[in-house]
Amino acid sequence: MSEPAAGAALSRLLTWLSPAFPVGAFTYSHGLEWAVEDGSVTSAATLTAWLSDILRHGAGRSDAILLAAAFRVAGDGRMEDLREIAALAYALQPSKERRLESGAQGRAFVTAIADTWGAPTLVDLAGRVAPDPVAYPVAVATAAADHRLPLAETAEAYLTAFVANLVSAAVRAVPLGQTEGQRAIRDLAPLISAVAADALAASPDNVGGACLRADIASMAHETQYTRLFRS
Repeated sequence: MSEPAAGAALSRLLTWLSPAFPVGAFTYSHGLEWAVEDGSVTSAATLTAWLSDILRHGAGRSDAILLAAAFRVAGDGRMEDLREIAALAYALQPSKERRLESGAQGRAFVTAIADTWGAPTLVDLAGRVAPDPVAYPVAVATAAADHRLPLAETAEAYLTAFVANLVSAAVRAVPLGQTEGQRAIRDLAPLISAVAADALAASPDNVGGACLRADIASMAHETQYTRLFRS
């Protein structure tokens, strides 16, 4: 597949990571729903702080590193290395619901891409890791490599969509106004760019997290009495 023009590459990323793309992202809160009930997130300021930590020290950073690694080996056709990164990404999920979140979105992304845009390496990978799903960041990375999309833009677009989805969850769960939610996304944009750039210089050996409260939130959400979200 030839490398798309810049406009076409941007259009593809905007489409794949849009809320309209059928991966069901709107049904997950990444433990945020519990943090709202617990009183940890009650305002735009506390939401921004919560998401900043996830980006710097949690799944945001880890997913971006794994995405970059998967993109590179997929582009080189190193399928066994890609399978190992996919297995690592799925195994690293710290709770049952986070495993569901990454795995179900990854499976839905594979199906949607295979049925529309096509991505032979991604379809091959899904067969190699079955019956496990391809973790969502690895699925996005592999499709992007198949379509010769630029890695830096793919990583930043992925993290932007990740943050936007959690802000959307907070707008419903806190609740916050739409304007406050947009301000949170605006304020996190420089950090998103920095985390994406750092991920490009890292390797899977650098994956690790210290966002323990977010991990605990995802575990506590499993037994939360009233829930709007699946994680």
